[in-house]
Amino acid sequence: SSCVSEKQYVGFATLPNQVHRKSVKKGFDFTLMVAGESGMGKSTLVNSLFLTDLYKDRKLLNAEERINQTVEIIKHTVDIEEKGVKLKLTIVDTPGFGDAVNNNECWKPITDYIDQQFEQYFRDESGLNRKNIQDNRVHCCLYFIPPFGHGLRPVDVEFMKALHEKVNIIPLIAKADCLTPNEIKKLKDRIREEIEKFGIKVYQFPECDSDEDEEFKQLDKELKWKTSRTATL
Repeated sequence: SSCVSEKQYVGFATLPNQVHRKSVKKGFDFTLMVAGESGMGKSTLVNSLFLTDLYKDRKLLNAEERINQTVEIIKHTVDIEEKGVKLKLTIVDTPGFGDAVNNNECWKPITDYIDQQFEQYFRDESGLNRKNIQDNRVHCCLYFIPPFGHGLRPVDVEFMKALHEKVNIIPLIAKADCLTPNEIKKLKDRIREEIEKFGIKVYQFPECDSDEDEEFKQLDKELKWKTSRTATL
């Protein structure tokens, strides 16, 4: 009987633990893009989210310099470790986006950058040295919508439509603390209607599988509830 049970034991039951150990040891890459015009509180939010100061060396531009600035792509990378899990966080900033008088196709350098990272990753995956691939693909984009308007502007619609097939977009109302809860709700409802009307795909929390444990289901429920109460759309 012991011989039979040994034969029946293949060993793949420990695979999840092996994969988990390997991933934790190696750490994770996460690339977050932040986009929106100047003065929307992007750097403040990022610093608060990750309890770090990623923007200490930046130069603040005056109004004239901002209007004349072209869209740039600037990367900030920081290594974060929490309870033994390492995260290599890359923030991709897009200064100059939406600041010019004419914002026609101002998202082009951003979509070009995203495409280049996909192409580079594909080339690396197809190469011989697959073990040490650096994943610089943009995993998520936080898009800051000004709180002062009455919904989405043409530049918001064009930007999100240009990116929504390439990256997970999370739109949020910038500086929402200057609005009352009622104003936030009205603006969110209007923007959600417009997102649907223009066929823009934004990131949605996935539904829980029915066989997930109760603790995970509860966590998922709380996250969705918190999102519904904040400026995240």
